[in-house]
Amino acid sequence: MAANDPFQFQEFEESSLQAADKDSTTISIEGDLINLETLRNTPDLTSDGGDNDLLASDDKAELLSGQKKSAPFWTFEYYQMFFNVDTRHVKERIIGSVLPWPGRNFIHIYLRRNPDLYGPFWICTTLVFAIAISGNLSTFLVNLGKPDYTYTPEFGKVTIAATAIFIYAWLVPLAVWGFLLWRNNKIMNLVSYSFMEIVCVYGYSLSIYIPAVVLWIFPFEWLRWLSILLALLLSGSVLVFTFWPVVRDDHPKMITAVMSAIVVLNVLLAVGCKAYFFSKPEPVLKPTMVAAVIHANATT
Repeated sequence: MAANDPFQFQEFEESSLQAADKDSTTISIEGDLINLETLRNTPDLTSDGGDNDLLASDDKAELLSGQKKSAPFWTFEYYQMFFNVDTRHVKERIIGSVLPWPGRNFIHIYLRRNPDLYGPFWICTTLVFAIAISGNLSTFLVNLGKPDYTYTPEFGKVTIAATAIFIYAWLVPLAVWGFLLWRNNKIMNLVSYSFMEIVCVYGYSLSIYIPAVVLWIFPFEWLRWLSILLALLLSGSVLVFTFWPVVRDDHPKMITAVMSAIVVLNVLLAVGCKAYFFSKPEPVLKPTMVAAVIHANATT
């Protein structure tokens, strides 16, 4: 074979290639040499992509480091994240609120530093309409059969029930949060909850009252008081078990005051709704008493 055969494989030394262009970096792809230094200096290829990569890297760095800026509390975006909750989580929190257990903190077990307003809002709204509708039905059943009674729905009960329920579900947590914040400044080792966590606990603690209110339709006082006591026991237990770890290291007088206030306000809500929205059924007259009333009316 001739020495200058064009089909003979020839090896090129790396030193000869580097000597040809010392300032550029080259890559060989199927025999073609691509100058990377030229690509770096091309503005059309790097201007937009570089900025997007930098922005994306900055967003990822903020998310990974937990320094992503949150929206102010007066904006819609701030409260939007509290409605981003799965149905499974809401179901678990409702079950946990109606089945409390000693030593189980509702915030630590069910919220996990991720409170929501979806469950509390719909629980309060459902309770408002349940109280108003059940109260109207109860009044109708109590007065059923009276010849001079004409049923007229009382829509004002919805407004009154909404005012009472949402004041309890928002202003009471605000007062509790302010008090705990004040005590935390006095005693540094106290456990602290956020305002949204306290609102979430109070909202879910009202879920047991929805079936209890439905039972108040029937004009039986013993059934109403039995359902009230059961609802107070379960709802109050959720609140006591949740806030006990916060105040147990405080002064004994403060512990008594806080726990008593939480329980008393819960009792006032339940008893007040029962007394205002549900009429007490009139006692049933015995036949002898009916005859006596008729005889008294005839003599007069």
